[in-house]
Amino acid sequence: MSKTHWKRLMNPDYIGAYSLQEGEDLTVTIDYVVREQITGTGGKKEECTVAHLVKNKPFILNATNSKTIAKLYGVYIEDWAGKKITLYATTTRMGGETVECLRIRPQVAERRKQQITDARLDAALKQIEAGAYTSEKLRGAFELTPEQDAKLVELLSNLANRIEHSEVATA
Repeated sequence: MSKTHWKRLMNPDYIGAYSLQEGEDLTVTIDYVVREQITGTGGKKEECTVAHLVKNKPFILNATNSKTIAKLYGVYIEDWAGKKITLYATTTRMGGETVECLRIRPQVAERRKQQITDARLDAALKQIEAGAYTSEKLRGAFELTPEQDAKLVELLSNLANRIEHSEVATA
């Protein structure tokens, strides 16, 4: 059962540490960064730097997180558009108290390719044979075992031989 962190109710328009499950990292793409007025708890209005994210709620940037992005992508906010950052929840000391916060990893988590099942591989090989899919797309999207890669190489070799033989026959 999924539970609701109480802070989600306080500022539901922005992503925060409360948006992640314990131990979870979230890699997001920055759409654009601007200064804008936000309304905080108790209706307090404040001018903040906000990173608008692709397919996620905006992220209010503090100095620590802005510096981390600057180390990754340079000091100009315009250069941050389209770049990925990996968020994680942690704690920090503020006003003599330990509070939750959202931080940015100093490197972007690499997206791991998923393993392909043998049945899905067979379907992809048929698509490659029919000319509707490519080996580059297959290798770019999936992690192949050595046995699966051997099947792909064998198919590509057979296709190359067929093309070579058809060229000889028409010559």
